[in-house]
Amino acid sequence: MYRLVGTRGGMNVLGISGSPRRGKTTDQLVQHVLAATGRESEFISLAGKKIAPCSACMACVKDNICKIDDDMGLLREKILTADGLVIGAPNFFSALNALSHCFLERLCQFRHRDCQALAGKHVVIVSTGGIEPEVPAVMIEKMLSYYQINHVGTVTAQGVASCFTCGQGETCTTGAVHTLYGEGVKITDNLIPDLSKQPDKIARARGLGQKLGKLLEVAM
Repeated sequence: MYRLVGTRGGMNVLGISGSPRRGKTTDQLVQHVLAATGRESEFISLAGKKIAPCSACMACVKDNICKIDDDMGLLREKILTADGLVIGAPNFFSALNALSHCFLERLCQFRHRDCQALAGKHVVIVSTGGIEPEVPAVMIEKMLSYYQINHVGTVTAQGVASCFTCGQGETCTTGAVHTLYGEGVKITDNLIPDLSKQPDKIARARGLGQKLGKLLEVAM
């Protein structure tokens, strides 16, 4: 976790990456959005954090505070005080990955009392995947819509499927390498997906960051 200081001050932006793989495509893309906002911002990786799924215990109804004792408690105040959000997640097995889903489920603590706790905040969605990188965005946008959060926009990018580094990617006929490139392909540095090879995605992320920063400037 680290803090980035914007150039204009004022309203702050919280970036959260739900990828368990530190420093990879999801983290990088979230950071590109944050860097372009021009606002004080903080990046948090959920990698290594303990975030349980919602237990539907309803103990948060009276005070909008989840009673599960884990790392989500450390994030609660940051989410509440942030004026803008950047939330990113990868596609695992054609779905939003479990860690990100648990995080989003636990936002249920803010769902009571007409969802006013998060209403009006602005969010940029970051969505990645070795195949079908747009899949996580669909679920994130749907889950966040319950809280009256303004969706500023979405950026997607191709990430590195584990098949590229598992050691069996060239011969496995059911993996991502075979699915993307067919039989007989050799895994080279040029073949392995990398965000640096996707300048249009970086430009999209930075454009959304600028848009988010302008929205917050107007709100000041």
